[in-house]
Amino acid sequence: MLAVCVISASSCENAGAVADVNYTLENRTWSYTNKIRVPVQIEDTESLYNVQINLRHTSNYKYANVFFLVRIKNPDGKVISERKEYTLAHPDGEWLGSGSGNLYSLQLPFKSDYKFNTKGNYVFEIEQNMRDNPLKEIVDVGFRIEKSN
Repeated sequence: MLAVCVISASSCENAGAVADVNYTLENRTWSYTNKIRVPVQIEDTESLYNVQINLRHTSNYKYANVFFLVRIKNPDGKVISERKEYTLAHPDGEWLGSGSGNLYSLQLPFKSDYKFNTKGNYVFEIEQNMRDNPLKEIVDVGFRIEKSN
């Protein structure tokens, strides 16, 4: 079961965001079958966009990295799929990202200066692609899509 936290694009912090959506994972566990889907309406096909993966984990997460399968479904139904690995800790074990108590937050770059060729509804989907199922100590995950500067 997921709880959704949608962050409004009207706040000062998110003024440039087309979408900034995070899903809280129940019991800090993420199963393969629990694919996170974020629909995004794109009207401006002239601008370039940065697509980031929002990730929050606890200090009890037992790996220094994470693998994801990320898909983008275009308005015409075509799906682009990519497997990505992200480093979450330095070699000495110090966590990357910003920490608060037992939680660490990161914005992981997925696409930089990405051009949407067609107006319409895109669906961004992410699933964990680690050997552990379910993957433990992941608190929430989502996407931030914003226009490039």
